Amino acid sequence: MCSRMDNKSYLVQMNGNGKSLVKAQSLNATAVNVKGLHGNGLHHVSVNGSLYPAKPKSRRQRWEVKASEMAKNTLNPIRAIVDGMKLTPNPDKPMIALSIGDPTVFGNLPTDGAVLQALKDAIDSEKYNGYAPSVGYLKSRQAVANFCSCPQAPLEAEDVILTSGCSQAIELAINVLCNPGDNILVPCPGFSLYKTLAVSMGIEVKLYNLLPEKSWEIDLQQMESLIDERTSCVIVTNPSNPCGSVFSKEHLQKILQVASKHCVPILADEIYSDMVFPGCSSPSLASLSSDVPIISCGGLAKRWLVPGWRMGWILIHDRNDIFGSEIRQGLVKLSQRILGACTIIQGALESILNNTPQSFYSNTIDFLKSNSEICFNELSTVPGLNPVMPSGAMYLMVGIDIYHFPDFNNDVDFTERLVTEQSVFCLPASAFEYPNFFRIVVTVPEHLMTEACARIREFCQRYYRPRSRDSTDSHDLDQ
Repeated sequence: MCSRMDNKSYLVQMNGNGKSLVKAQSLNATAVNVKGLHGNGLHHVSVNGSLYPAKPKSRRQRWEVKASEMAKNTLNPIRAIVDGMKLTPNPDKPMIALSIGDPTVFGNLPTDGAVLQALKDAIDSEKYNGYAPSVGYLKSRQAVANFCSCPQAPLEAEDVILTSGCSQAIELAINVLCNPGDNILVPCPGFSLYKTLAVSMGIEVKLYNLLPEKSWEIDLQQMESLIDERTSCVIVTNPSNPCGSVFSKEHLQKILQVASKHCVPILADEIYSDMVFPGCSSPSLASLSSDVPIISCGGLAKRWLVPGWRMGWILIHDRNDIFGSEIRQGLVKLSQRILGACTIIQGALESILNNTPQSFYSNTIDFLKSNSEICFNELSTVPGLNPVMPSGAMYLMVGIDIYHFPDFNNDVDFTERLVTEQSVFCLPASAFEYPNFFRIVVTVPEHLMTEACARIREFCQRYYRPRSRDSTDSHDLDQ
């Protein structure tokens, strides 16, 4: 039977042979003389046996609590631009938001009933209310491995880590591959989160160009020129946000050749995997790689139309054991910083992947293609605009011949005034490091897409000025 000890401190002095002499003293703060320990030999021991350094008296004279450098260096370019815009819609026209990459906003693209039933069954089972392993339940990881595996890139459960959405998967991948001072190669235009995460961690971001005149293929020569000894990975987004482009097999193979030549791994953002319009194909990078190790990030958000469920995954493709155990163990350790993905969704995952009917995927893709064609066809005939037809995902990029719109300085001015006058909100592509374009989300109902395009046409017709560049340049020289 243990007796209760008084709340006292004890002076503990280590003698030369390592034995301790303990003397009880009624002191509020008593030092411990431990010769040679941490240099000063003084430590405090509480009655429960814990050991911790004695702290000097605080010298702060006033409150001075500051944000960390990581917090200060965290900036989302989309928020930085959009929050600075003056967005006051025309009260006479209902707002049409073509800016948010959330397919659930208008309610016209619900997920399939089988997906909902899988979630209900997981809840009713009462098996998934506790903590799961930080990397996810083994059964759920195996389900993802089975679903994503192919003969050219086989996967086992140990190759899968479940995450809180694809965004966390990307964060873990960058964290495990990069140190402060390293650099990563990021597409331009590209998803803003890559830069947000990297810069906050002291990682340099180098932008490689996508070419609109080539359906947003990578400028491979320019990309290769950016690689140096501190390049820790190349991020490849396919299908693309914000472009809606889909790389051909041949182009993907050329990307892999560059990565192989310079021994740089690839972080493949494949959250829009298989959201590809009929007539196109989108093989995974891993299925084409013979030597380049690839960390692929995906999830349920887009293809299953449930972004709020926050279920993502990392797939580790390393057939030549280049990553070895270190990268795998690093990802496991990083996943332990939080308690992993939502357990209820994990419990539903196997059924979602196996029981969602193909017709659901096909109907979603058919709708996205139809809306994209409406948008592209309508805006292609608008003077001053140059839309680029997508091949997948749920976005369409539109170029602005800004010199034909002298009332506006750039894409931010253009899209801001479009909201003010027409209540149509498109995201200025400056948010993606690509000025004088804007991005349209094509998930809105068809009648709203048609209406939005008509308003954009009306807006452009009002402000378009058919000036030739030659006359503009000569006029500028005369000033």
